[in-house]
Amino acid sequence: MEPFKKFTGIVAPMDRANVDTDQIIPKQFLKRVERTGFGEFAFFDWRYLEDGAPNPNFILNEERYRGASILVAGPNFGSGSSREHAPWALREFGFKAIIAPSFADIFRGNCFQNGMATIVLSQEEVDTVMGKSLQRNGYSATIDLDAQTVTDDDGWKAAFEIDAFRKESLIKGLDEVGSTLEKDDKINDFETAHPARW
Repeated sequence: MEPFKKFTGIVAPMDRANVDTDQIIPKQFLKRVERTGFGEFAFFDWRYLEDGAPNPNFILNEERYRGASILVAGPNFGSGSSREHAPWALREFGFKAIIAPSFADIFRGNCFQNGMATIVLSQEEVDTVMGKSLQRNGYSATIDLDAQTVTDDDGWKAAFEIDAFRKESLIKGLDEVGSTLEKDDKINDFETAHPARW
């Protein structure tokens, strides 16, 4: 995974609560086992009309959010089934981080496992970021994992909490397998000191 330490990106708003994983990546697109090929189907039912044309009323289709890499959303983002395809689709769509008042636990864990930061802010702080991203073209924010802050060019700043293990994994660009392999020497030492008894 690509390390995530400090990142600045355009913010795209999704002012909806309870966006579930079936809305993020509908079930009919879950036929691949690779982690690629899902971005074009992210938010498919909202993104496209029945004839396959882009839906002009879907906010992420607006030109001003093209290239956005931070999504700000309503509470309980990523609810529903535990499909890991949802963060795969969001990441390939271009998002590196999601800001919301709350996330579904399994979805949040899947995001961390795929190098995507999920930042929990208060509803008031999320409303501030949401409002600015709706009112301004090209509104951007900076997420600093070391400092555990979200800031913007106006001087606005919000602090967030993050699990120490998840923080270190994101900064180093490691999933759980990579974190385990970092301890390979200790694992080998333990196995040498404790030979199998069967």
